[in-house]
Amino acid sequence: MVIFIRRTHLGLSALLLTAVAGMALILWQGSGSVSVLSAQPMGSPSRVVVVDPGHGGEDGGAVAGDGTVESGLNLQIAGRLDALLRFLGQDTVMTRTEDVSIHSSEANTLRQKKASDLKNRVALVNGLENAVLLSIHQNSLPGSPKTHGAQVFYSGVEPAPALAAAVQEQLNGSVNTGNGKTPKRISDSIYLTKNTTAPAIIVECGFLSNSAETARLQEPGYQTRLAAAIAAGYFSTEEAS
Repeated sequence: MVIFIRRTHLGLSALLLTAVAGMALILWQGSGSVSVLSAQPMGSPSRVVVVDPGHGGEDGGAVAGDGTVESGLNLQIAGRLDALLRFLGQDTVMTRTEDVSIHSSEANTLRQKKASDLKNRVALVNGLENAVLLSIHQNSLPGSPKTHGAQVFYSGVEPAPALAAAVQEQLNGSVNTGNGKTPKRISDSIYLTKNTTAPAIIVECGFLSNSAETARLQEPGYQTRLAAAIAAGYFSTEEAS
């Protein structure tokens, strides 16, 4: 059987094949130490990718009709993305690994905690040399429950526009079939990206106002497809730079 793969899908396909083959080898070898990737890692060794699951703790973000809270989905998808990037040789830092706010102890009210949380995320990113921020979120548009799909937003720091375009291309080919989206510049009203000195993108993985998409977003396989598409877009940008 001959399989034809569109050129725009080659990066994602290669990434998925590498990941699956490597993970299969790890499982086959058991818990022993296995060096899966002998080739040069695809990501830039000088880069540090900050994987940011948006919201957390008392700030749950958007809430679906069935009660699904954004912060939990963000953490699950971000965790898969972080694991995949690390597996492929990329240095990463996660802003949070639990469903908690990362506010400072002196913050008391919810408003203070949200503001402190954002300041701490910005400080973490800006404190890393040669960082890039990949922030994971979910969208919601209650007035249009049929709207669906993953969309990327980017900051004005280079090469964020190119990174957003690459990630969007992979998402359109993987999860947005027949519903392609266009990356957009992030509003200057968004504190996180306005104050981050590193190139940054926000990936809105889907719409919690769409019940069918909410169900898909909770599926481990779908979360992995999202993570693989984001990782493929990132690596294709690094290879081109």
